[in-house]
Amino acid sequence: MYIIAGLGNPGKDYKNTRHNIGFDVIDVIAEKNRIDVSTIKHKALIGKGMIGSEKVILVKPQTFMNLSGESLIDVCQYYKIDIESELIVIYDDIALDVGAIRVRKNGSAGGHNGMKSIIQHLSTENFMRIRMGVGEKPKGYDLADYVLGHFTQDERKLEDAAALDALNAVEIILNDGADKAMNLYNKKKTVN
Repeated sequence: MYIIAGLGNPGKDYKNTRHNIGFDVIDVIAEKNRIDVSTIKHKALIGKGMIGSEKVILVKPQTFMNLSGESLIDVCQYYKIDIESELIVIYDDIALDVGAIRVRKNGSAGGHNGMKSIIQHLSTENFMRIRMGVGEKPKGYDLADYVLGHFTQDERKLEDAAALDALNAVEIILNDGADKAMNLYNKKKTVN
């Protein structure tokens, strides 16, 4: 069984913001695999289902981003998963260009408060994650204002394509392992 968690903030004020790209990816995964993510449990919206032959729990923590670890520790302990091999966390990353994704098997929080909370609560940095590029904040912008801002129309198109890439990366992780997903999605894109 895998737990696939997308990070974001609850409530309509945060819908479609850069910080909520993790929620957006969970929605794409849920729609493709006909998983209803509406059960309120473990301080999260969760949905149980199958992706191919694998049982999955899709999770959208409802604790607000900076407290995401409170929800995920509950979910991981309840389902008794192996955090290193059965947890995938999807979240926004300002260090990556809009539309880029990166798959990792471990790593630091990189300044992301949601990831800091998760690492603190799980007591490990060793779990899979898919980082969704939302672009670097422009000079003079407040970081919170930037990540809580909305994508432009052009950025939204890139993010919609990236969400499909993330869906494919999840399927590859489940079927063939994280290394194969990393080999496919961690290459620098060249501009022709």
